[in-house]
Amino acid sequence: MSEPNPKNSNPKNSDSEGPDAKGSKPKGPTTNGSKAKAAEAKAPDAAGAAPKAADGATAANAANGVNPDKEAAAQNLPGQRLDHGEVIGVRHGMFGPDAGGDTTGYGRLVRTVRLPGQATRPYGGWFDEVADELEGALEEQGLVPENAIEKTVVDRDELTFHIAREHLPRVARTLRDDPALRFELCTGVSGVHLPGDKGRELHAVYHLRSITHNRLIRLEVGVPDDDRHLPSIVDVYPTNDWHERETYDFFGLVFDGHPALTRIMMPDDWQGFPQRKDYPLGGIPVEYKGAQIPAPDQRRSYS
Repeated sequence: MSEPNPKNSNPKNSDSEGPDAKGSKPKGPTTNGSKAKAAEAKAPDAAGAAPKAADGATAANAANGVNPDKEAAAQNLPGQRLDHGEVIGVRHGMFGPDAGGDTTGYGRLVRTVRLPGQATRPYGGWFDEVADELEGALEEQGLVPENAIEKTVVDRDELTFHIAREHLPRVARTLRDDPALRFELCTGVSGVHLPGDKGRELHAVYHLRSITHNRLIRLEVGVPDDDRHLPSIVDVYPTNDWHERETYDFFGLVFDGHPALTRIMMPDDWQGFPQRKDYPLGGIPVEYKGAQIPAPDQRRSYS
């Protein structure tokens, strides 16, 4: 058996005992401290590079109509819409009723009504990838992308394809079935009435979700008020059955090919479409403690 080394057994040479050990610093903290100092030395470079990237992204986004306000995005607030696109009217008051006096108390509000314009490349993020894949898939089917996609809009960090109504079913099926796109779910269709958008007064907006790629886009189709027909896509997205009925019920959009396009909320004999902007407020006088409350469009104006 070997004899213990006298040097190692001397308490003065021990790491944990002796006056020399008490006055010295452990090796671990010294190493960690040096790493922290090295990280601090690199931090200014990284911090200095970030604003340059942010400024470049802000400029690119501003040119494309994307919300450049990073702070608002971090707070999950809607971004400011930039002054781009087409002006289709000026709105006065909170709801802009035409059939009677303003009863909201916001009659002095004046706001320009704009439609976002065509975005320019690059759109940013995965938007370009989706646009390229969609255009390529349509070309493979012998369809000219410019004939199907009227306009591509990037507004408030959201991507919308404006589609010619005759090509809507094919575009929807392509978005659903193409492996690089895979928008398997349509969460519904929303109706929009824009009287100032001449020749495209009624819009149908489809919200598509890709569960595979975790992406969200919209398709938008505009039709004139005197020809409110557009193809149904229930055969592509069966869950749109009730949504198309609701849009027909409230806006009067007629979805050709729908299996049973009837009203879903209003009575079958109801006249007009209640969510259009030209629909009169109307109402039934209500008796409350002996007082007759007139219909909304007959009340006095607060402005």
